[in-house]
Amino acid sequence: MFSLKLKSEIFEFRQPLIMGIVNVNEDSFYKYSRVSSVEDAYKKISLMFEEGADIIDIGAMSSRPGADLISVKEEWKRLEPVLKIIQKKFSDKIFSLDTINSETAHRAISDYGIDIINDISSGEIDTKIPEIVAEYSVPYIIMHMRGVPATMNNLTQYENFPGDIIKYFSEKINFFHSLGIHDIIIDPGFGFSKTLDQNYILLKNLDSFKIFERPILVGISRKSMIYRFLNITPEESLNATTALHAYCLEKGANILRVHDVKEAQQVVELFLKLKDNNIFLLKS
Repeated sequence: MFSLKLKSEIFEFRQPLIMGIVNVNEDSFYKYSRVSSVEDAYKKISLMFEEGADIIDIGAMSSRPGADLISVKEEWKRLEPVLKIIQKKFSDKIFSLDTINSETAHRAISDYGIDIINDISSGEIDTKIPEIVAEYSVPYIIMHMRGVPATMNNLTQYENFPGDIIKYFSEKINFFHSLGIHDIIIDPGFGFSKTLDQNYILLKNLDSFKIFERPILVGISRKSMIYRFLNITPEESLNATTALHAYCLEKGANILRVHDVKEAQQVVELFLKLKDNNIFLLKS
């Protein structure tokens, strides 16, 4: 069983968790994840918690393939109104912040009590983010990616796949431990610097990441590895996403990062039912 320090208390992973996605931008690949006003954000966050979200991940910069980075000033301009409503209406809930910027992370934690930092670059783009995480002792989601979203699709050559990613996390975790960061969550980075086939190889080997004895987060919801393979759109990808979520849980995922909370929660409930030791075969 894993545990993390959240809101000055020890939180234990007794079952897989659902992380809902809220994007405060107009560029994320799945349009229904976006919010354009504080009112929209409040409604979306409220609904996600009602449907069973354990954590909600807030982000102001799109990380879809080809997306450009935005300035810290623009990121904060988008985020702060939503952070204010979170602080006012949801102070007892758990929120993570999807950011690559140390200044944004610092202000969100210190001024608005954000609980987790979700950094797709694992400190590669802004090397000061780990310092902020260590200073405030918040959990740190680290993800595998090469380059930046605008270039990552050109950086898919590996000597040993997925062994190179295992090595990457081993080195990162050792470094973060040296800084005093121990509450680490691992995200293999589906869709980031991987070809379509590499994503499925990674998925088949997801249980390899158990070697680190840290929670594993999976973000495959409605991604191109699904809709391009099936020749459909992100809007048509819920059924396939749900099927793969069940597979992820069987392979050891501890957190599902999703657009569709209710459906993901149902997958978790069914998964737990199948794992129930009180179910016995009936004799005829």
